[in-house]
Amino acid sequence: MSTSPIRSVALVAHVDHGKTTLVDALLRSTGTFAAHEAVVDRIMDNNDQERERGITILAKAAQIEWRGVTINLVDTPGHADFGGEVERALALVDGVVLLVDAAEGPLPQTRYVLSKALALNLPAIVVINKVDRQDARPEEVLEEIEHLFLDLAHHDEQLAFPVISAVARDSKSMKGIGMPGEDADLVPLLDTILDHIPEPTADRDLPLQAIVTNLDASEYLGRLAIGRVQAGVLKRGTQVALMQKDTSDDKAPLRRRLSQLFKFSGVGRDDADEIVAGDLFIVAGIPEVEVGDTIAASDSPVALPRLIVDEPVLRMSFGVNTSPFAGRDGQFLTSRHLKERLNREILGNVSIRLGETDSPDITEVAARGELQLAVLIESMRREGYELQVSRPEVITKEIDGKKHEPLERGIADIPDEYVGTVTQALAPRKGRVTDIEQGDPGRTLLTFEAPSRGLIGFRSMLMTSTRGTALLHQSHAGFMPWAGELPHRMGGAMVSDRMGMVTAYALDTLQQRGELFVAPGVDVYEGMVVGENARADEMNVNAVRAKEKNNIRTHSHDDAVKLPPPRVFTLETASEWIGDDELVEVTPKRVSIRKRYLNLEDRRKANKK
Repeated sequence: MSTSPIRSVALVAHVDHGKTTLVDALLRSTGTFAAHEAVVDRIMDNNDQERERGITILAKAAQIEWRGVTINLVDTPGHADFGGEVERALALVDGVVLLVDAAEGPLPQTRYVLSKALALNLPAIVVINKVDRQDARPEEVLEEIEHLFLDLAHHDEQLAFPVISAVARDSKSMKGIGMPGEDADLVPLLDTILDHIPEPTADRDLPLQAIVTNLDASEYLGRLAIGRVQAGVLKRGTQVALMQKDTSDDKAPLRRRLSQLFKFSGVGRDDADEIVAGDLFIVAGIPEVEVGDTIAASDSPVALPRLIVDEPVLRMSFGVNTSPFAGRDGQFLTSRHLKERLNREILGNVSIRLGETDSPDITEVAARGELQLAVLIESMRREGYELQVSRPEVITKEIDGKKHEPLERGIADIPDEYVGTVTQALAPRKGRVTDIEQGDPGRTLLTFEAPSRGLIGFRSMLMTSTRGTALLHQSHAGFMPWAGELPHRMGGAMVSDRMGMVTAYALDTLQQRGELFVAPGVDVYEGMVVGENARADEMNVNAVRAKEKNNIRTHSHDDAVKLPPPRVFTLETASEWIGDDELVEVTPKRVSIRKRYLNLEDRRKANKK
């Protein structure tokens, strides 16, 4: 049995303040990687989309050794859509390392993660990162952090926290405020973790109690439960009791044998015969396990308090691709393929829910936010799936006999000159500005509240109108009475009335009627949306018309056609743009928009109904 002391610490921060980079640096500094190993940057972000989007999507753990002590490092997401990952990660640890950018200072998600940590009475180490930035202002940032602790602390002891200045990218740190020297390393931070983060208080002589905080899935082992042993010892091959949500005096817990047991080792997993109280575990062999369940001693099972997972606020319908071009790009095309993939997703992703619909070919998928749904669709697209998805809609609740919808609180960090633009954009979305304060020189912090419905598409609009200079943070703020109808896009759809290849000649006429979504040479089909009409009504168009061949030649006819570049949709912008009678067709090679009913006559009948 391992008797080495343990420290478990979560790295928490706002998006892009350097958590994953710091984990990389700690892994390198403690010799976790052999000298000959090639190490990529942000090794914990091992998902392609995490690397491309520059964000952490899933909470992950790694283990390092320092001065004979085992340190479990839990890297958490900074984006609000994945806030549920942060809350569950905090159940695994005895303290947090709070990273704050030396120039940006504490931002909205910094407040969110710190409030959660202090509510659980977890001691914090503050790391002011990126002190080498030209615009770094570490003394002012420390003052802002102290104000944040004063706001959030539950008792005086929480106000005494060690401060480390760091350049995580270069594996340098020092105690206090300053610039680490040329020969600096991460020893000051590692020593502070040993000194300031307490050992687990768990007793290994008590009956087994282990909390499941996360799920993963393996092709060979099925569902994997990840969590922490709170008391006793978890042993491979032994029988355990699974205390589920509905386990009660009347319903006995499930009894299961642990077929496989793993521990974290570096960034990988090693087989283990047993895991002692206070350490993290991964177990296989319990297909029924859910987040919040307790794995307890078979002879005297006692449940730990359950973890609460935030409810989804948005839903979309996922269906098989029924367009005439179905099967051209992908390899997984049927409803069986689609359902198997979605069921595999919920094995490891606890904040997504699946629901049945009237059609066996369509599944309803609910999630925490737009980004989470976009990440799922993008993953499926890259794996070779073809599907069509509807516009996101909010999940409403009945409270005191009245319809309520989710409310979002947002903070936009924008250049001063765009304040008027953003407040004007919020008004039709039923948004309400609650606070305006001066941020960094030349920038304003705009705090607002709006229904979640109104903020679908708001992020891309904000980035466009501020030329990519805005920072936006959103978080769920409860429910509000239904706000009534909200405006959508201004123009109607230009819909292709036949199949064929788009010609420049046809588009030359259409560009005068609105904005185009396709370029010459693209294949289209009847019912596919090829542009947005400048007027509100739908327009059926011939986008494949070729120029008539005749022997008349004039200068105006023979001039080369000049077309503006078409609007290119991403998954997010396409699902924001579509109406209730439209779908986004997603394949490995393209994202396009189509009508729910492709035939004009079918659309007319549906509109009458």
